[in-house]
Amino acid sequence: MKIAINCRHLTSEKMEGFGTYTYELVSRWITHQTSSEFILLYDRKPKHFLPQLPHVQHVILPPATRHPVLYWFWFEMQVSRILKKHKVDLFFSPDGYNCLRSKIPSIISIHDLNFVHNPKDLPKILYLYLSRYFPKFSQKADTIITVSKYSKEDIVSTYNLDPQKISVVYNAASAVYKPLEESERQGIRNTYTQGKPFIIFVGSLHPRKNVQRLINAYHRLKSPEADLIIVGSPMWKKKGLKTEGPHQRKIHFTGYLPQSEVARLMGSAMALAYIPYFEGFGIPLVEAIQCETPILAAKTTSLPEIAGKAALYCDPYDEAEIAACLERIMVDSSLRQQLIEAGKIQKKLYSWDRAADTIWSIFETTAGI
Repeated sequence: MKIAINCRHLTSEKMEGFGTYTYELVSRWITHQTSSEFILLYDRKPKHFLPQLPHVQHVILPPATRHPVLYWFWFEMQVSRILKKHKVDLFFSPDGYNCLRSKIPSIISIHDLNFVHNPKDLPKILYLYLSRYFPKFSQKADTIITVSKYSKEDIVSTYNLDPQKISVVYNAASAVYKPLEESERQGIRNTYTQGKPFIIFVGSLHPRKNVQRLINAYHRLKSPEADLIIVGSPMWKKKGLKTEGPHQRKIHFTGYLPQSEVARLMGSAMALAYIPYFEGFGIPLVEAIQCETPILAAKTTSLPEIAGKAALYCDPYDEAEIAACLERIMVDSSLRQQLIEAGKIQKKLYSWDRAADTIWSIFETTAGI
């Protein structure tokens, strides 16, 4: 099989979301599926390099896709041309975008439809583009992969698609996420919070991640037993978060950090606080589970499906309830241990190796191989 893959999310310095998903899957396929040919497509020079192998071509197609007009040009002109030139059997796009001009079979991954339900979370021009084209991308795709049962039901109902067209394949966590010895945990606390325990949030500072309500809820606590560390950078250049309040000095912003450092922070945290009001999967949940770190999660969309019994749940819109749950997870060590034990069972659901194998089987079926 000759397969072309959209790898444009490996061109940013920041390995987030789509980039992690692309890297974890593609690195496995090109390493193990050596009888197939791969055409990996980038919109500029990659920053996260996949292995250089004889059956893999790395093709850079300008321009850099930083605007909806350029998205259209890249997929409909540049990608279309390459698919035809190389006579590929299949095109895979891990971010849900598709090439409408091409007649080649395509598989896309749609992670969630937040833009449909929360349009104000995006710049208006991006919302208009996604609203116009994602229904078309979905209709054009031979198969859609999504990352949770919740997202599948949402995609089916929103776009009126045949459920048989959509396969659920769970994400996973990188192997760098693992439990740490107490000595290393204390070293991380010494570095970031002057030795004090901390609650952590990990993710892009996107409106749907609900970080402002998390901060507001934290300020409601009388005397927090743990600091709050927020790891991530803004998704778009927008007005920043408001951090003023009685515990402002106990809130720490790290900005973007490399995955290895995030894993050390996750493994050293008292708990992960992850309360987005909309999420298709929530990889930080699985990263926390793999680190044996307890979780406070929002009881909404896909999060209860992914975290299972490994999380304490709250209403993401109710700051008083978020605060009460923060207090409970800080002071109740038996609860934290209960969540850790549940996580040891829940983590068996998540494996990048299994995800890669499952999606590869879907490729073979779609390509008629």
